[in-house]
Amino acid sequence: MPPTDANAGSNPVPAHAGTPVHPGPTGRRADGTGSRDAPFTGFTVEDDGEDGEDTLDLHLPADFLARFVAGPGCLLDRLPTWGPVATPVGSFHLVPVHAEHDLTLVHRWMNDPAVARFWELAGPRSRTEDHLRAQLDGDGRSVPCLGVLDGAPMSYWEIYRADLDPLARHYPARPHDTGIHLLVGGAADRGRGIGSALLRAVADLVLDRRPACARVVAEPDLHNTPSVAAFLSAGFRFAAEVDLPGKRAALMIRNRVLRDVL
Repeated sequence: MPPTDANAGSNPVPAHAGTPVHPGPTGRRADGTGSRDAPFTGFTVEDDGEDGEDTLDLHLPADFLARFVAGPGCLLDRLPTWGPVATPVGSFHLVPVHAEHDLTLVHRWMNDPAVARFWELAGPRSRTEDHLRAQLDGDGRSVPCLGVLDGAPMSYWEIYRADLDPLARHYPARPHDTGIHLLVGGAADRGRGIGSALLRAVADLVLDRRPACARVVAEPDLHNTPSVAAFLSAGFRFAAEVDLPGKRAALMIRNRVLRDVL
């Protein structure tokens, strides 16, 4: 399962409940594979078993992608144009990753032992590059970004369409659900509440820039107490325990209707 833990504590962990479109904290996506899915091509309904609840599996037809996915971030309401936002910790900007310019930095972060524990992308540059290009060369359902705080890159994010992701097979997904993965790159930025502040800011940014999105979701490891606490501090609520490949996850949701309450 892709990175799905965001931690305001001592560990820099992801927040998507990562995108299940590429390897993550457990090294596998929600569908149990280790490589990006081919574009979806139709609709299927799967019987989830004991609870009798069926799961709709959405597949995007090629003609839809050709007609409507006309540029980076189109499935995410043109994320590259969202711009900076003010946060309690400074001016923050999600900047889509440029593989050639940003690979060295992201590769260094992925090889930090505290990060590698959850993302499982430590190793040669080619491994990080493959992870990034699977998204950059894909259909736009996941956009890898640098988090730039007061002009300095300090975190890595993946913003993705959870409803178009294998994660949707593991919870009652709704159209336009949007997922988040996060890692804080520098040790100096960890354990000071920055993760929680940025999680709240980015979740609100998604809701502001994606009017059709009613929920932002994530799935940190259930046993990663600091990560779960960070989501709770950021206005997410604990919705359920979910069995994903390689871990038992806490499904965290930030609802549009509750954003001014939590």
